[in-house]
Amino acid sequence: MLAAHRRELILDAVRSRGSVRLRDLIDELGVSMATVRRDVTDLAERGLVARTHGAISPVHSANGDHSPPAPRAHSRPAPTDSALPGAGLTIGMLVPSATYYYPEVIRGARAAGADLGAHLVLGISHYNPEADRSRIDELLAGDVDGLIITVSDQLASTNATADWLAALPVPAVLVERPAELGTGLEHLDSVSSDHAYGACLGVRHLANLGHRSITLVTRRDSPNRALVERGYQAGIREMGIGPLPAVTTPHPEVNPAEFDEAISGVVADVTQRQVSAVLVHNDQDAIVMIQRLHASGVRVPDDVAIVAYDDEVAAIIDTPLTAIAPPKHAVGRAAVELLIARLAHVDERPVQHLSMLPELRIRQSCGATVASLTDS
Repeated sequence: MLAAHRRELILDAVRSRGSVRLRDLIDELGVSMATVRRDVTDLAERGLVARTHGAISPVHSANGDHSPPAPRAHSRPAPTDSALPGAGLTIGMLVPSATYYYPEVIRGARAAGADLGAHLVLGISHYNPEADRSRIDELLAGDVDGLIITVSDQLASTNATADWLAALPVPAVLVERPAELGTGLEHLDSVSSDHAYGACLGVRHLANLGHRSITLVTRRDSPNRALVERGYQAGIREMGIGPLPAVTTPHPEVNPAEFDEAISGVVADVTQRQVSAVLVHNDQDAIVMIQRLHASGVRVPDDVAIVAYDDEVAAIIDTPLTAIAPPKHAVGRAAVELLIARLAHVDERPVQHLSMLPELRIRQSCGATVASLTDS
C-alpha cells in the first residue's frame, strides 16, 4: 500500500472515530509500528492530526472545534462549485480490508466523491461480522448522509446481518455483496462484479487454448467462493468438457497444514498428468501454487497453465500470471454515483442492481499471447 493512501486511511479513522490508538492502526493497516509512527509524524507535521501518548486525535481550534484539515498530499483539490450534485454530502464507506482487493474500490469511490463534491469517510471491519455493525454505528454517529457497504460475508436469507442492514436510517448502496432474494434487502441499490462470469471467462480461455482437464482452487472462507464455483461449472458445461473435483483450501494462516496438503494434492495431479490447467481464486494462492510447481520440476506454462483470479499482485512475480480482473475501480466509482443520485431522488428512482463484468488480462502463465489469440 502506498504511503499516501495509508495516510488517507489514517485521516479517515481520525475523522470518524476521534482519538485513535497507534496500536489499532497497526492491526487495521497491517503494517509495523515504525511505519505507523512515520505516517503519524508526517501528518502531525502538516497539522492534520494532534499526537498524544500512544494515540492521535483531530486538530482542535482555539474555540474547541475541529479545525478544517489542510489539503491532503497527492489528493485532488476539493471542488468549489456548490452546484455539484454531491456538494455538502458526507458518505460513509465500510470495507472489510484496506490491504487486498478493496484499495482500488476505495480509490474509485474517492475519485467519484471528488468529482461530485462529496466527502468520503472510511471504516474497516477486517472481515469481522461484529465489526461490520460497530463500524457502521460509528459512521452513523458521524452524521453521514448515506452509506456504501461491503459486509464481511455474502448476504443470505439466514444471515443476521441482513436484519440490521434493512433498518438503516440513511440510504445505502451494497458493494460486492448482492442481496439474495428473501433477504429483505432488495430495496437497496447495489454494485457488484459478476464473479460467476469472471470464473466462466477463465475456463473459456483455458479451454480455447486446448485444455480439457481444468481444475478450480478456491478459498473456503471467500465470500465469493460460491459465485466462482458457479462460473466454473457454467464454463465447463459451455465448453463441453468434464468437470474435475473442485479444491477448497483454508486460509493458510488459519490452517497451514491443511492448506499445504490441498496445494500439494493439486501439484500431484499435475505431475501425474491428471490436470493440465488450474484456475486459482486468488492471486496469493496462485503464487504459492506456481512456487510449489516449480519446486517439483513442473514448468509453467509449458507443463501446466495457470489463471489467477483478482489481479491484485498477479503481474509482479517472475512468471507473470494471466488473471481475471474484476472492475474494482469502476465498482467503487459507480457506488458513489448511485448513492448521490439516490440522495437527490430518494423515492423517485427505481432501485438499481448493477453487475459489472471482469476482464481477462493475458500474461505468461497461461501460455497464450494476445497476438496468438488474435491470429487464431
